[in-house]
Amino acid sequence: MHDELVDHLTRSTPLNRGEALRVVQDVLAYFDETTEEYVRRRHRELQAQGLVNATIFERIAADLKYRAVAPPELSLRQLRRIVYG
Repeated sequence: MHDELVDHLTRSTPLNRGEALRVVQDVLAYFDETTEEYVRRRHRELQAQGLVNATIFERIAADLKYRAVAPPELSLRQLRRIVYG
C-alpha cells in the first residue's frame, strides 16, 4: 500500500525503501488519530507545558483547521457514481 509515495520518497530523499515505508506508516498513524483523541492528547501536552485552559483551547481550535480529515467510507455504488455520475 502507498507504493507510489514510498517510491517518490526514495527518489527525492536519501531514505532507503524500508526507511521511506516507515516514515509513511508513521505519518499515516499520526493522522489516523480521531478528532477526540487529538484534542485530548494536545490538551495533555499543552497542560504539561504550563498553559491555561483558555490558551489551550484557543490553540487547539486553531490547530484543528490544519488537520487532515479522512473521507467517509464510500460504498462501491458511491465510488461508481463518482466515476460515472
